[in-house]
Parts: sequence; structure tokens; C-alpha cells
Amino acid sequence: MSILEIIILALIQGFTEFLPISSSAHLILPSQILGWEDQGLAFDVAVHVGTLIAVVIYFRKEVADILSAWFKSFGAQGTTDDSKLGWWIILGTVPAALLGLLLKDVVELYLRSAWVIAATTIIFGLLLWYADAKGKQMKTIYQLNWKTALLIGFAQAVAMIPGTSRSGITMTAGLMLGMNKQSAARFSFLLAIPIISMMGLYYTIELALGDHVVDWSTLILGVVLSFLSAYACIFMFLKVIERMGMLPFVIYRLLLGVGLIVFLTL
Repeated sequence: MSILEIIILALIQGFTEFLPISSSAHLILPSQILGWEDQGLAFDVAVHVGTLIAVVIYFRKEVADILSAWFKSFGAQGTTDDSKLGWWIILGTVPAALLGLLLKDVVELYLRSAWVIAATTIIFGLLLWYADAKGKQMKTIYQLNWKTALLIGFAQAVAMIPGTSRSGITMTAGLMLGMNKQSAARFSFLLAIPIISMMGLYYTIELALGDHVVDWSTLILGVVLSFLSAYACIFMFLKVIERMGMLPFVIYRLLLGVGLIVFLTL
């Protein structure tokens, strides 16, 4: 890959991983539309590591509180709001982890196309608009229960389909289940930590077992750029939804989806 491709793809991963607009779609599109070569497994690992570091550092206090409470819940302290949240994050991760392993090859073979991305971008964009407009938005992140966590987890599994957006579909589910915008977004971001960790581990094992040439300078640049862009993205996103809701991202998804359809039919 050229330096320009590395910069663009790393920034795309960082900016889109946590926005409700689908990072996988934006990473697939350059190869589908511009004819760029696949960025390779090692680069996938690098940009996922960058975004993982960003979300862990941004939510470091919440992560520390949840982990501490979760481990202490096995002792005399017992169950707290934070320890329950830890269990709900684990529960919400299970569907995507299992279905990801079972259906990964099917998705790679049949669903990684610009037409699928165009359709899912529009469909799930409209669902996000509906959830934002009609959801009661009264519950906080600590009012989740095992049923809502599991439902959001199954929603996260749907994000295997390119163009869906992992953050978008989990926020949509959270809003439909009555969570307020900040809580839906924060639970989505916290839910990203184990799933991105598992993806990164899976890719790392594939990389270690395969015969891949590793360009360390490319990987380091990918990690740094994806980290910086992802951290900035999380900060800006939480500010934007407080003032404007999900509408800007819905409009973007609809414009992108329609634009793709026009491009593909020309």
C-alpha cells in the first residue's frame, strides 16, 4: 500500500468504528470503487488495535470501575450497579462472538459487495432515525437488565453484514428499548471493547499461523492514526448527539446509500 492509502484507510477505520455509519462499509468501498488492493490481515490487526486503545483510554474510569466491581462481586462486596453492567457487557458480547465464528465465511463470500452496503446503509439508517424519533429515551445505562443486554447483543451480531454498523445497530436497539442517547452510546462503546479485542486476537492468530509479510512501519502508522482519529471521534460524537441527536448520521447514511446506488447503476 502507498502512504496515502495507509493514511486514508487508518483514518477511515478510526473515524467510522464508533460512528453509526459502518466502518466495514467504508473500508470495503475503496477497493470496490477505486480498485485499491485489499489492505491485508496485518493492517486489519493494526487499525483494530488503534481503535481498541482509543475506546479503553477514553472510558478508562468506567472500565476500571466495572472491572473492579465485577471481580469484587465474587467476594464479600456482592452485586453492585457496575458489576451488573460488567455481566451485561459479557452477555451482550456472546451472540456476536458465536455467530461471528459460525457465519464469518458466509458473510465474506456472499455479502461483501457494494450493493449490499448500499441497501443496509439505507435500511439501518432509517431504523436509526425511527429509534431516535420514537424511542422513550428514559432509561440510563444502569437500568439495563439481562434481557435488554441480550437483545442489544443480538443486534450487534447483525452488524456482521457490511453496511449495518456495529455502533449504529447497538445504539438503535438501545434507543428502541428505551435508553437515552448518552446511555445507548456509552453501552455501545463499552460493548465494543470485548468484541474488538476478540476480533484483534482472531486476526493476530491468523497472522501468526499464516505466511504474511509484515511491514512494521505501516502497522505503527496504522495504529497511531486509527487511535487518534477514533479518540477524537468518540469525543465529538458524544457532544453531537447531545445537541443534535442521530439525525446528521441518518442523513449521511441516506445520502451515501443513494449515492452508491446511482454510482453502481451508471
